[in-house]
Amino acid sequence: MASTQGAPRVAGVMAAVARTLTGPRRLWIAVTLATIVLVSLTPEALPAWAWKYPAAWQVPVARWISDFMKWLMGQASFGLFTVRDLTRAIASLLDLPLTLAKMLFSTGVLQGEGSAAVQLFPPIPWFSMVIAAAALSYAVGGPRLAIGMAVGLLYLAAFGQWTSAMSTFASVLVSSLLGAGGGLLIGLACVRHKALERLVSPLLDLAQTMPVFAYLLPMLILFGFGPVSAMIATVIYAVPPMVRVTIVAIRAVPEEIHALGRMTGCTRHQITWKMLVPSAMPALMVGVNQVIMLSLNVVIIASMIGAGGLGWDVLAALRRLDIGAGLEAGLAITVLAILLDRFAQALAHRARSPRRGERELRRLRLGLWLALAVAGGLWLAAASAPQIAPYPQAWRLSTAPFWSELVSWINLNFHDPLEAVKTLILLNVLAPVKRFMLALPWPWVVAVVTLAGFRLGGFRLALTVGIMCAFMAAVGLWQATMITVYLCGVAVVISVLIGVPVGIACAERPRLRAVVEAVIDTLQTLPAFVYLIPIVMLFRVGDFTALVAIVLYAIAPAIRYTAHGVAQVSPQLIEAGVMSGCTRRQILTRIRLPLALPDMLLGLNQTILLALSMLVITALVGTRDLGQVTYAALSKADVGLGIVAGLCVAFIGMIADRLIGAAAEKIQTRKGLA
Repeated sequence: MASTQGAPRVAGVMAAVARTLTGPRRLWIAVTLATIVLVSLTPEALPAWAWKYPAAWQVPVARWISDFMKWLMGQASFGLFTVRDLTRAIASLLDLPLTLAKMLFSTGVLQGEGSAAVQLFPPIPWFSMVIAAAALSYAVGGPRLAIGMAVGLLYLAAFGQWTSAMSTFASVLVSSLLGAGGGLLIGLACVRHKALERLVSPLLDLAQTMPVFAYLLPMLILFGFGPVSAMIATVIYAVPPMVRVTIVAIRAVPEEIHALGRMTGCTRHQITWKMLVPSAMPALMVGVNQVIMLSLNVVIIASMIGAGGLGWDVLAALRRLDIGAGLEAGLAITVLAILLDRFAQALAHRARSPRRGERELRRLRLGLWLALAVAGGLWLAAASAPQIAPYPQAWRLSTAPFWSELVSWINLNFHDPLEAVKTLILLNVLAPVKRFMLALPWPWVVAVVTLAGFRLGGFRLALTVGIMCAFMAAVGLWQATMITVYLCGVAVVISVLIGVPVGIACAERPRLRAVVEAVIDTLQTLPAFVYLIPIVMLFRVGDFTALVAIVLYAIAPAIRYTAHGVAQVSPQLIEAGVMSGCTRRQILTRIRLPLALPDMLLGLNQTILLALSMLVITALVGTRDLGQVTYAALSKADVGLGIVAGLCVAFIGMIADRLIGAAAEKIQTRKGLA
């Protein structure tokens, strides 16, 4: 009875609010007031199905996916061979370049398997690798890059990370080549066929926003446990930027080049590979760089299914809560990422720069071949005298005891203040926001998201985001979705509150910007798992630990895009403001920030995506969100549940991306910047 009487009363309140508030801005005031009213209602005021999506209405997508995978791997066939035979053959084929790369850089030529394997020929020793890499870097980027490459590789050897780093390098090298080559081919096909681009675009969005955890189980089922499955998951995660960059770069090639190719009688194949691709090479190298960085970003997750290398070292340290070992392995990944990033940037710069003279090229080639010959000779010497191959134990360094003692000292001396801060934020921020999100009726959330889509982008956007939002309720994961939105939302707000002022300060102070850029570059290249080790040791597991890790990982775009947007405002507009008597604060609030808002919204979008990707990893520290569902599905081998939970995470990111993108476009159109 209470329910039937409460519903008309609520409807009357909503109608009154809607009548008193009209117009776009007032519409959202009305929505906010209505949301507060709904949250304050007792459970009896609305039907039970409005608070909890009925089990009878749920769509068993997870079961359908699991059943399909069982059928695919158990019964599906192509006549002469089954799908399992096909996937295992593909795995064996992809294992060849990976095995060769690991033999070259990490394991050497082995006879036998496991502990019984005997090394017939050693891998490239550290000193040969340093000489060869420095020589190649000098040929590509000059002495500065060569010195940086040598110092970075010596760091890996000196801190005892050489073998694991070379194993990771071999995996990343093969993954990057496959990702860059595959992304280039897909991008060229999309340029040629618009229908294919429309089909591929949402798949690329899914690949970038779906957690890598969700890929692992299908890869295990299809390709078996081992480094090949990890490599395929890495390629899927890393290939979207290459596809997008290829599409943009090829379409940006001037039309005159197309016309020249047609006039000279070139075939379509010749125009593509001898004119368009070389002309777009500087931009394409940016895509290659992104593939390398994303491949390194998932090495720890990939180690869960047999990738090994530095990722496995970090994961093992996290399980032992060994902060010293974890940080050293994580910093080794960061060093490897920086070296590969600088080398890829040098290649891109060389593609843009004019060709060198013939005499200089001959001199460079001669020096490179001499250096490679020396490296090869030393490699043969190490094969003859294996005792000289390892880095000397007496020369090794380690900071692991320092970091472990530092965290122990902080725990002993600052436990009470840290616990007070944690309790304050838990009780006054996290707990209220969590209660608020869980108290929202799911139909109202779907309606508000749909309304936002309609106001920002019209009927098509409203339908897209509305269906995505309703999907999360229909598959029975609404509560986990709301916990995900709550934790991600709080982290994004904190990141913006910190990042925007820091970005504004960086835009006005170049020296500060250089320092902050170095810090956030380190934060972005440091593996996400590494954040968890010291934070868990300081704050133990829970939502607060996850919040701190997410903010540290996701704050970089908020700083970087704000600094870029504010710094890019036209000096003429600033001068006009000064001449009209504006104070420094008025110039900032009325000129710089409004014009930088589209860039800042793009930074907000990237912050949300990074927060979602980190949120899945924080499932290891006790959160109860979609990341935990995905991780639990992996441990239970429930492929359907893992993919559905991953899709929910992806849909949250895609909803944010679509709405923020539409808002940015609207702002640019209104300000005449589109």
